Amino acid sequence: MIRIVARKRLALLETDTHAAFERAREAREAAKEASVRHTVELFAVTDRAERAEATADEVGMLLAGALDELSAGQEELLLKDIALRRLREDLTEALVQARQVFVLVHHGTPVMVYRRREDAYADTAAHAVPMDRDWGPARRFWADAEWLLATFTYDATAHGFRGALTPIAEPVWGAA
Repeated sequence: MIRIVARKRLALLETDTHAAFERAREAREAAKEASVRHTVELFAVTDRAERAEATADEVGMLLAGALDELSAGQEELLLKDIALRRLREDLTEALVQARQVFVLVHHGTPVMVYRRREDAYADTAAHAVPMDRDWGPARRFWADAEWLLATFTYDATAHGFRGALTPIAEPVWGAA
């Protein structure tokens, strides 16, 4: 079959072909621009993902360090709790066994606390006080005595120790 094409028809086909080529060129340029935009976005997203991963690694390291510090702190706290319990037990034993404690006082300031009077007498040499010193009570106040060995007795009702100041009676109006 032979087809005869007129000039008019040929011109229309040529115009349609040029229009199709123009649309194809515009589509190609739009595709190229979209490809460039997508590539730029891909690089930006990749960069953000890498930064997020680096931040996550850094946070993970910080968290691991914080957990190590927390563990060490908890261990230290546990050891201190154990030591505190032992001290409480020692104190309870001291309260039950020796219902008295002896405090070495220098001009009203406590220097040392002892469980037994003999320990206090034995340790006085460390404070330049002769062992054979007369440990009489203070006349008015603890501050009046250069050295004083004060006795505190445990009071179960008060759950603590009570000290007693036993002043020496002074003569009234010169009477002896």
